[in-house]
Amino acid sequence: MGEVVRGVIVDRALLQYGIEQPENFKSNPTLSLLRKLRFSDIHTAISYELPLSDEQVNLLQTMAELHSFKCLALSASSSDIAPSEIAQAWAHISGTILYLVPNQDSSPKISCTYFSIAPDAALHKSNRIYMDKLEELPLTICRLNKKAISNNVVTVGYVMKPSREEDFAKRGAFPMCPTPNGLIFLPLTFELPIATQLEEVDVILHKATDEIVSIELNSSSEPSYRIDYTNGMQELQRYIKSQNHCFEVDPLNSIYPVLDRLKIQQILLGLEDLNAAGSCKVRAPHFLKVNSFDEPDLVQRLHDAELSLPSIVKPQVACGVADAHSMAIVFRVEDFKHLSVPLPAVIQEYIDHSSTLFKFYVLGERVFHAVKKSIPNADILIKSSEKNGSKPLLFDSLKSLPTAPANSEGRDLCLDLGLVNKAAEWLSKMLGLTIFGFDVVIQEGSGDHVVVDVNYLPSFKEVPDDVAVPAFWDAIKKKVDSKVVKQ
Repeated sequence: MGEVVRGVIVDRALLQYGIEQPENFKSNPTLSLLRKLRFSDIHTAISYELPLSDEQVNLLQTMAELHSFKCLALSASSSDIAPSEIAQAWAHISGTILYLVPNQDSSPKISCTYFSIAPDAALHKSNRIYMDKLEELPLTICRLNKKAISNNVVTVGYVMKPSREEDFAKRGAFPMCPTPNGLIFLPLTFELPIATQLEEVDVILHKATDEIVSIELNSSSEPSYRIDYTNGMQELQRYIKSQNHCFEVDPLNSIYPVLDRLKIQQILLGLEDLNAAGSCKVRAPHFLKVNSFDEPDLVQRLHDAELSLPSIVKPQVACGVADAHSMAIVFRVEDFKHLSVPLPAVIQEYIDHSSTLFKFYVLGERVFHAVKKSIPNADILIKSSEKNGSKPLLFDSLKSLPTAPANSEGRDLCLDLGLVNKAAEWLSKMLGLTIFGFDVVIQEGSGDHVVVDVNYLPSFKEVPDDVAVPAFWDAIKKKVDSKVVKQ
C-alpha cells in the first residue's frame, strides 16, 4: 500500500481561471476537484515558481488556507528539478506524489510527473504521463492506485450533484485510496467520455434523482411516468445496458417507486402482513390520490379513505423536480379548491405524533436511526391556523417545517425497534434497494408505527461518521460480492 498516491501538487498556472478574486475561490472547478483529493486524505498543494510578487503569493496563500491546501515555493517548475525539492518538503509522506504542470508543447495540455518517496525520504525514479484536462486527474489516480496494489480492489464510480458529493466526501465516504475492505471511489464526470471512465469501474453508485430534467405523470389511476434524464445520465445508462462488467449498486427500476408517492404508499400497505395480534403495529398512513381539488365527490372520497381534517397534501412526484416538496396542511374541505400544491397529489393522513420523527437509515444489513423534532400535533396546528383564518399551511419540506411552540411538551413515545427493523428488512426486499431511508412517526393513543416517507441514498448525516461510513462501504462490498456469487 506504500506506493498508492499520497500527494498531489498542481502548478498555479493550471489554476488561473477565476482565482484573481477571492469570491471566486469556492466556485472554481479546479479547486473543487482538489478538495476531493483532500477529503480522500491525499496531501494537496499548489506550487509556484520563484520569484513571484508579494501580491500574487498572498493571493495563493489565502486561497490555499481557505481550502486547507499547502503552498509550495519551488526554485524552478522543471519536472526534473521539482521532484527533488518536493521530496525534501514532503519527507514525512511515504507514497506516490503527482506533480502537474502545463505541458510546454501545449498538446496534451498537462504534464504529470509521478514519483515515489520512500520512508527514508529517498526519491525513486520519476515517470511522466500526459492529460488533456485536469478532470482526468481522479481517473489517473485510480489507475495508479490499482496498479500499485495489483488491481485487487473494487472500483466504485459515483455520480451525484456537487453539493451532495461534497457532503459525503467531507465525511470520508469517497476515498480514492483503498478502504479497509478494498474499495476505491472514482468521481465520474460528464466532462469526459463515460466509456473511458467506466473501463476502470466495477460498480456504479448514483443519485439518479439529481440527474432528472423532468417527470411527467399520467392522469390514470395506475402510477406511470416518463422520466427525462440529463444527456450524461442517459449515456451512462446506455453503457450499463451494453456492458456486463459493471453494474449499479441500486438499478434505476428499483429507485422508481420512491419517485412516486402514490406508488410507495401502495407498497407500504403490505406492511400490515408484519403485524401480530396483541402488539403495536407498523403501517402506512391512510391516503387518497387526487387529479383535481375540484372533484365533486371529494368529501365522500376522503371519508371512504378514512381521512379526516387536518390532512397533509403532497405532490405525487416525490423528487427530481423543483416543486416536489411543496406541501400543505389543510384544515377545511372548502380550502382544497384553491390549493397551490402541484397535481396530481396525494392527500395523506395527519398523525398526532408528539412532534417526534424517527429517521431510519438502511445500509445493507445495518439499520440505524435518529430522533428529530417534527411538526406539532393537530390541536396546536389548528390553534395556530385559526389566527390566520384557518387558511391552509403551505411549506417546502426541504426548507422549513411547521414546528411546535418551545414550551409545548410531547408525550413519551415507545419505539418498538424490533418491529421497525422487520419493516426495514421487508422494505429492502420489496424495493430491491441496498441504501435507503424511511421516516416513522408513532401515533399517540394507538402506538401505531406509521411509515410516512421513503427515500433513496439519504445522507445519513445524523449517524456518527465512524459508524455510518464503514457500514456504507460494507453495504456496497456485500452487494458486489453477492453479484459475483450469482454470476
